[in-house]
Amino acid sequence: MTISGRRQAQALLVGIAALCAAAAASADPGSVAAKQVQAQQVLAQIQQIDRNLGGVVEAYNLANVRLHRIEGNLRENRKQLAVARSNLKVAQKSLAARLVTAYTTTQDNSTLAVLLGSASFEDMLNRVEAVNSTSNQDASIVRQVTSFKAAIKHHRMVLQNAHAEQQRVVAEKAAQRQRIESQLASRRQLLSSIKGQIAQIKAAEAAQQRRLEAAARSRLATETAPPVTGIGVGASTPEGSTVAPPNVHGGVVGVAMRYLGVPYVWGGSTPRGFDCSGLVMYAFAQIGISMPHSSYAQYAMGTPVSIGQLEAGDLVFFAGASHVGIYIGGGQFIHAPHTGDVVKISPLTGWYSSEFVGGRRI
Repeated sequence: MTISGRRQAQALLVGIAALCAAAAASADPGSVAAKQVQAQQVLAQIQQIDRNLGGVVEAYNLANVRLHRIEGNLRENRKQLAVARSNLKVAQKSLAARLVTAYTTTQDNSTLAVLLGSASFEDMLNRVEAVNSTSNQDASIVRQVTSFKAAIKHHRMVLQNAHAEQQRVVAEKAAQRQRIESQLASRRQLLSSIKGQIAQIKAAEAAQQRRLEAAARSRLATETAPPVTGIGVGASTPEGSTVAPPNVHGGVVGVAMRYLGVPYVWGGSTPRGFDCSGLVMYAFAQIGISMPHSSYAQYAMGTPVSIGQLEAGDLVFFAGASHVGIYIGGGQFIHAPHTGDVVKISPLTGWYSSEFVGGRRI
């Protein structure tokens, strides 16, 4: 081989080696670029789990609300059943005594006996009145017995239905709990695969939260009244919509902000940990407003308000009312987002804007 030929061969080998190295680098899962792509994919999976999980958690909370109501109905109907049974015993005793009296008495109260046994017209009227009075009393006792028997039958049926509903809701809760725990396990597994990237993301998020909190506190300190309008260009009320009264519970914002940084705990409703509806319930309880621990149940409360009419203290709902937060003004709201996160302030933009289903003024 000539010198020029050897040089060409060497150049070709160098080029092939460079291409192989580049290909190996691009295919290496340990490379920075590959790790970033992997982290983004895993984060997208985690976000989807979080959104699904939020709906399941609030369905679980709603089942708790329904179960509490069923248990209250059961207690009330047990009391009513006991009362009906007691009343039936009294009425049955009265009826039995009246039957015994009617059977053993020697007095003949037939119409013929009344007419023939009367000493005078006035005596006859008195006898007829006595017979009618006794007859009415007997009829009243019979009606009472019939009524109390019907009440017992009704309350037994209500109790049976309530027991069946209770069993169904308990089974529903158990299935939802299993789904929650299964999704949490998947979430933990995914998180462990990108620990380094998660740490960086959390650090950036914490810095952003500090800026949002400082800005929110500064704005709230200078505001003397809730803003007339919230976000959006159109502040007018849409034709045909309900006009909500002014919000008088703006002070709940300051209460909720005391718990910024408290971890999300599904089913949580104390400062040790909140889920979204638990935070709302706890914050409103501090100003004397009782709320159910369920975003779905909370969505049925108060008066609806449009996104352009939101005021501080209004509730904001997302994703079919499976998530709830408290609007704080300035296009922001405070909420407990999902597992792995904390009570925080978020802008009503992006996903939250696209998934907004309505506001409620309590």
